[in-house]
Amino acid sequence: MSEQKQVALTQFSSAATPSGITWLEPLLGLLVGTLGGIVESRILEGSAAHEILLGALFGLVFGLFFAKRATTPGAGLIWGSSAAFLFWVAVHAGATLWFTKAAYSPEMLPRLRQHFDDLVSNVVCLGMPVGVLLGIRGSLRPNPERTPFHWARGIVVGGFSGILGGFIFGTWMSAGDFFPLLAGMGVTHSHGTTVFLHFCVAVVIGSAFGLLFQRDVFGVGSSMGWGLGYAILWWFLGPLTLQPFIAGNKPNWSADQGSALFGALVGHILYGLILGVTYATIDRIWVRLFIQSDPLNREPEGPGLRFLRSLQWGALAGFVGGLISSPVMLATSALPTIAGVDTHISGGRGLVTHLLVSTFIGMTYGLLFRHEASSLGLGVMWGWLFGLIWWYLGPLTLLPLLLTGECDWSTGAASALLPSLMGHLIYGAVTAFIFLLLESRYTRALLLEPRLAARELRRIRPIGTPAPALWLFALGLGVLLPILLG
Repeated sequence: MSEQKQVALTQFSSAATPSGITWLEPLLGLLVGTLGGIVESRILEGSAAHEILLGALFGLVFGLFFAKRATTPGAGLIWGSSAAFLFWVAVHAGATLWFTKAAYSPEMLPRLRQHFDDLVSNVVCLGMPVGVLLGIRGSLRPNPERTPFHWARGIVVGGFSGILGGFIFGTWMSAGDFFPLLAGMGVTHSHGTTVFLHFCVAVVIGSAFGLLFQRDVFGVGSSMGWGLGYAILWWFLGPLTLQPFIAGNKPNWSADQGSALFGALVGHILYGLILGVTYATIDRIWVRLFIQSDPLNREPEGPGLRFLRSLQWGALAGFVGGLISSPVMLATSALPTIAGVDTHISGGRGLVTHLLVSTFIGMTYGLLFRHEASSLGLGVMWGWLFGLIWWYLGPLTLLPLLLTGECDWSTGAASALLPSLMGHLIYGAVTAFIFLLLESRYTRALLLEPRLAARELRRIRPIGTPAPALWLFALGLGVLLPILLG
């Protein structure tokens, strides 16, 4: 038996024995979950014993089964938030509907709305603190395969991205005197104070994004996905929790308050997308200038050819995705009526317009999500996330702006556009699937040369990243919140 096999066998046997089990993470999770349950009971004014018991149960289960996934504070935040969402589905949503026999009935949605405050409290009081603390604990464990962390890179790139994203987003939103990042804080004394606070919040959000997800962002596409999930987290933490508290009010986690702040949710999501694109672009420049400057490892083709190849693959994939999703769009009347406004087009013109737009959007997928997935299944998950992003960005925002000059982020407008959400998810999945087929065929040729094979392997997202938790949290809540609050 070789030396490597002996080392691997020793590690496996030590991990499988009871002496190799560590109880520090479950105990930490139990402690923080108990404290979170106490905070929940104070804000929700419910049974203290019930909330503490559920909080302790969540912390213990997360420490036992998810602590190894929380390798960094950012990974812990995403895993903790997604676990809190699952916990709400299992305990508050699933169990309540099961015992009340309200599933598949008109009473289902109103009963779920009654538990919206439990969803917010689970994410804010349980998932986020438990995940971050165990993520900090995980970052202290030695791991030779972990990529180096650069504090200056996270703070500078994240902070500058937050400022630039805040400027782009603030310039657009200030025209209507609407600042979603400050929703829930109340009315300030002057416009200048509002703008100053807007940029302060933008810098804090951007710097925290860089510090939390520096190791998880691989490209512009995945950075948009992280921006989407991060924006939903900040909507829970900011407008629904911290900003009312700063204004001297008690946080209101009811579904009615969530519906009133739904426009702020869409605003947070759009800001998160801008932040993600800006951060990934600036971070890539930072890495090229200060970390990976190596003139020997040249690319086999120029950036112009890679750009054109991504556009071609994305255009073809987007056309196929639009073609397959068109029956759903036609069946839900999403094509004849554009974006829920009073603009109608005939079936033939609507189909042609849909295919042209689908082809163009597919080009953006090719540019943003290349090298993001190592398999077709993982690519479909990114495709679903891409379709969800374009539902918020397209029919809910850009298309109404182009047709009417204004957009409506109310729950009524989102409810009217819910039938097209399924079509966008189908489009995203098919587009990602076709694009990966084309990309994998080209990549197989590159793997024949050892130097190029090593470079391609470095570009593939490694196993163990919090991407699955991001998909669960962003897709689940990105689809559920418009339904639940509409």
